[in-house]
Amino acid sequence: MAISRGFRGRRVTEDTGRVPPGQYVTKDFPVLSAGPTPQTRLDSWSFTIRGAVEEPVAWSWEEFRSLPRETFTVDIHCVTKWTKLGTTWSGVSLDTLLAAAPTEAAFAMAFADGGYTTNLPLADLRGGRAWVVDEYHGQPLDPEHGGPARLLVPHLYFWKSAKWVRGLELRSVDQPGFWEMFGYHNYGDPWREQRYSGD
Repeated sequence: MAISRGFRGRRVTEDTGRVPPGQYVTKDFPVLSAGPTPQTRLDSWSFTIRGAVEEPVAWSWEEFRSLPRETFTVDIHCVTKWTKLGTTWSGVSLDTLLAAAPTEAAFAMAFADGGYTTNLPLADLRGGRAWVVDEYHGQPLDPEHGGPARLLVPHLYFWKSAKWVRGLELRSVDQPGFWEMFGYHNYGDPWREQRYSGD
């Protein structure tokens, strides 16, 4: 995992029930990536839902930006033990996107530019729990943080919130993604400290 600028390890002491066990609060927004930062042109960007669906569905950047949007504030938790409180994002709910792709699948594999993947139960992407976001604190999402768009699943460790996301492959059988194949926990609940396989 590459660690780049923004990661200074500055810890903030904060006694709050919003911080999962084993985490510390930071005011920084550390940048951690599995590889180099892709540079994706908006005129070639699309988001696709494929796999266990009757027909794949895709949105261009303009089509994605025209979908109903939400702005919301959540806490985020990285497996490397930092927590950032009160982050504000804007984007499109996965409920909106999945409504266009009826399925009986129970799992999803998020895929992204650069070859990154991560697996999630489909239930964790529904019910107002996950978004594809393209703005952070009112500004376009920086490429180092996953722009032009990233998956955001704030109730799980942040590696499940795939940077540079390009779509979901819906599946009837769960399969591990990139970090899960390297020993990270298959689910990644920060409140249960599910960092690595066996936790």
